[in-house]
Amino acid sequence: MKLTKVRKRSGQKVNYDREKIFNAIAGANRDASTPADKLSDDDLELVTDSVERAIAENEIIGVEDIQDHVEKCLMAHGFFDVAKQFIVYRQKHSQRRAAQKKLMDTYRDIFFADSVDIDLKRDNANINTDASMGIMLKMGAESAKYFVDNHVLPEEFAQADKENWIHIHDKDFSLITFNCCQIDLLKLFHGGFSTGHGFLREPNSIRSYASLACIAIQSNQNDMFGGQSINAFDYAMAEGVRKSFKRVLRDEVKRACEFCDIEAAGDIDFNVCTYSEGNNPAAVDNLTKIIGSEKLAEKVYSQACADVEEETHQAMEALIHNFNTLHSRAGAQVPFSSINYGMDTSPEGRLVVREVLNAIEAGLGNGETPIFPISVFQLKSGVNYNVDDPNYDLFRQACKVSAKRLFPNFVNIDAPYNLQYYKPGDYNSCVATMGCRTRVMSNVNGREESGSRGNFAFVTINLPKLALEAKGSLEKFFELYDKYITLCHDYLLFRLKTIEEKHVYNFPFLMGQGVWMDSEKLKPTDKIKDVLKHASYSIGFCGLAECLVALIGSHHGQSEEAQQLGLKIVKHLRERTDDYTKREKRNWTTFGTPAESTAGQFQRANRKTYGNIKGVTDRPYMTNSSHVPVYFPICAGDKIKIEAPYHAICNAGHIAYIEMDGDPTKNISAFEALVRAMHDADMGYFSINHPVDRDPVCGYTGIIGNECPHCHRKELVTGTFHIGRLKPDGK
Repeated sequence: MKLTKVRKRSGQKVNYDREKIFNAIAGANRDASTPADKLSDDDLELVTDSVERAIAENEIIGVEDIQDHVEKCLMAHGFFDVAKQFIVYRQKHSQRRAAQKKLMDTYRDIFFADSVDIDLKRDNANINTDASMGIMLKMGAESAKYFVDNHVLPEEFAQADKENWIHIHDKDFSLITFNCCQIDLLKLFHGGFSTGHGFLREPNSIRSYASLACIAIQSNQNDMFGGQSINAFDYAMAEGVRKSFKRVLRDEVKRACEFCDIEAAGDIDFNVCTYSEGNNPAAVDNLTKIIGSEKLAEKVYSQACADVEEETHQAMEALIHNFNTLHSRAGAQVPFSSINYGMDTSPEGRLVVREVLNAIEAGLGNGETPIFPISVFQLKSGVNYNVDDPNYDLFRQACKVSAKRLFPNFVNIDAPYNLQYYKPGDYNSCVATMGCRTRVMSNVNGREESGSRGNFAFVTINLPKLALEAKGSLEKFFELYDKYITLCHDYLLFRLKTIEEKHVYNFPFLMGQGVWMDSEKLKPTDKIKDVLKHASYSIGFCGLAECLVALIGSHHGQSEEAQQLGLKIVKHLRERTDDYTKREKRNWTTFGTPAESTAGQFQRANRKTYGNIKGVTDRPYMTNSSHVPVYFPICAGDKIKIEAPYHAICNAGHIAYIEMDGDPTKNISAFEALVRAMHDADMGYFSINHPVDRDPVCGYTGIIGNECPHCHRKELVTGTFHIGRLKPDGK
């Protein structure tokens, strides 16, 4: 026998070892379907001898060649079932080696790639993957994904994700936690709360309210993988303003009495002595009785109002700076934060909204546009939408700020599917969003509220791949569509089985501090299974436009036929999720997925499989959810008309973007008219996108001509400042 060496896959040469061939066959034998299919010890020796004879004339042979001979010898001796098990064994180990190689390649890219523009590094917009902790966080995430793919996920889910039929979002967290939450700050702050490192007493000033709002977002994100939202920011902060006003008014009365050398004749009646944006005769009358002079009382009250306005301004400015500098998750990630506001008509609530808008407009230290929090203005007729509404001036200010800074976005409480939940005066009845478009409201298991609830997880379906595979057959398309809707549903239930067995102590802030609905009723050792019934479970889609082109040759911006088919496709998903909700008593929802990186990943996979197809795979990214493609020339009115109906269908979340050219700050009325057009078309959540320039030297963000307004640096060529557009969802 000549054979002395075996060449491993790495190229390394090792001594031939008969026992390894025997053990490989024995391993496949153990997996045989029935006892009758198993080989005896003599059979195992027989096959091993056959393999040895087949390879004996080689001085050096590769591992793959030996395995080929094992398969042939098993088949030649009629041991078909064991041969099948050996083939499966080879395939699984081949896939595992490929996955390991991919993981190592990923590590190499994380460590050594000079470009920060690779998808791997921009997968999450609020992680700095060039910093040491960001690198460590990304390595951990990729390792966790590898472990889940190869040791946790059932084959059908792992394969569908690998082949890009679906995308499993945040796979690295699938054994650990769930997605996102809208925090009811008033509920959290009353009585104080613990961050796990110490107890914080109930805040007593607007400064403390603003500071603890940031801490709440930061702490909650450490318990979850998704974004954190405050659903009624103005209502919560207004309480802080009231507390601050009481303090400053007492201080001003005391100061006046000391200055005039008089003794206060009674206590302040804070039922009438409240903050006001203008005159407050009742407050002045009460203060006059205390200090004996109406003129002095007017000055005291006016100064107290000015003091609390300045304090609120400083608090909101600090809040914006904190949200853009706070770190969570091993110091590598700025919390993905969102705040919703605009509905509180009290003087204190109005002051908060006015000052947070002022802070957003002012920007960060060098005038940069603050990415976080994603700021959302809630539009409601009778509150702020009409010219004679009490908060109309704040809506107008919101338009002015958004025209400069891209934020706030707008959520439409008047849309019928949002208005059905609205109860005047109840801030939890107002639909709010995570900045990335997630919407949570209906609840088949309890209170239908925006606060204290969130999304469990979502999966996205690659619609263009289904269409390309169907080759123009609508029957085949819907057959595949149903298959992968079912698969997404089953995957989310599989994921739920792990998370619902966790305990309150696994979520020390989210559950331990009663942030999540009904979690305050649980003990630290209780499982969270029962309260997860309040979450939403979402199935999303990507690439409707490309899907329509693949099916009928045009997208919904090009033909009415395509629009009707597009609506039919998305309605079909909604019908399926509604049916799951009815049958399972769980909040299943349809999602217009926000998925920049997924849109690129799906597109590359489709192009590799099906080739470069015009209107389908010929661009770097497929179109997000149900949007009309950004490259398609269309007027704003037509785009709104086409996209609006999808918002009513996508009850897990949706957004519309309208592009404005030039500098919209020069025409706020036109900006407002565009917002109104989207509102009146019953869009649920929308934003106006426009050019935002950034000076690469000083960091100033805004509209720049030939000279930077901050550092006054000039460029010789017009437009070289402009490096891209920020998206209104922070991406």
